[in-house]
Amino acid sequence: MKIALVHDYLTQNGGAERVFELLCNHFPQADIYTSIYDPSRSINLENRVVHTTSLQKIPGSSRYFRLLAPFYFSAFRSFDLQSYDLILSSTTSFAKALRKGKNAVHICFCHNVTRFLWDTQTYLKGYQKYQTIYPLIRPIFDQLTRLDLKYAQEPDFYIANSSIVADRIYRYYNRKATVINYPIDDSQFNFCDQKEDYCLVSSRLLSYKRIDIIVEAFNQLGWPLIITGDGPERKRLEAKAKKNIIFKGYVSDCDRKLLMAKAQFVIVAALEDYGLVPIEANASGTPVICYGAGGVLDTQSPGVTGLFFDQQTSESLQSTLKQAIKINWDYHTIRDHVLNKFTKKAFFETIDNFLESTLNNKEREKV
Repeated sequence: MKIALVHDYLTQNGGAERVFELLCNHFPQADIYTSIYDPSRSINLENRVVHTTSLQKIPGSSRYFRLLAPFYFSAFRSFDLQSYDLILSSTTSFAKALRKGKNAVHICFCHNVTRFLWDTQTYLKGYQKYQTIYPLIRPIFDQLTRLDLKYAQEPDFYIANSSIVADRIYRYYNRKATVINYPIDDSQFNFCDQKEDYCLVSSRLLSYKRIDIIVEAFNQLGWPLIITGDGPERKRLEAKAKKNIIFKGYVSDCDRKLLMAKAQFVIVAALEDYGLVPIEANASGTPVICYGAGGVLDTQSPGVTGLFFDQQTSESLQSTLKQAIKINWDYHTIRDHVLNKFTKKAFFETIDNFLESTLNNKEREKV
């Protein structure tokens, strides 16, 4: 069977890219396609050949990839994938537009509907420069929204990483999705039951991540907080943070997993569509204090792996932290939660069963 693996763009190293890396490793003979690839800024595909589009040739495309939004659908339509039997796309926006052969199967791992089109104002809060020109580019966004809905009908099947994403896929695209919770590479995280006196945030510093809530809470509490990650909100957050809060910016994977393993708690204040960070923290034996909505409802067990706070406010977070510090956490149980549900082994057993069932049904349809 000839397989193609496709991702929107490999210009950053977030949760979607880490899942795509797992797919690449699980299908070592598959061909890899993306619009733009920058190995210095994204996942390590070692010696694999990565097929890109004409957008790759534009100077600065990997750094300013968001500016190229009007051109991605046509870029993915330009790929010739007629010879493939199975196409697995990994997308939050554009790769679902792929054209396939008549007898091929296209399964879309949809991390979310296209947020900047369907929830524009929330998305643009993190990008002030785009907000200022939005009235000028709105006609383009309207056209892209129509194309997004059109091309959302291309895949044969959808896989969603959480219940909330499956609901959105149905609401906006009128397509049903099978929910399969994404895994982490548990071998890449260190377990530690000797916690140190700090809490950790591991996130891109974007407005919808609501790091401002966390900074406000720790300003009031005076507890040590380490923030890793970078983004357009960094300067503003640093300006309001007190001395108990340290911004480390980008850190290596090695440093990140050590920080996560030794933290008392990992804090997540965003409404995440799924969210790998809480699972990564649990794999390290670390409880998670998170806003109780979205993907964490699928992945966290309150009182066992962490606690939810009910409102995206500093006061709600502070109250939950004060509760959490009184709990005698079982770090081994937290780790076992991940090993039982969110490993690569569990994930790919489910995926392989899904593929086998899907492809067998397709063959029966031909007869």
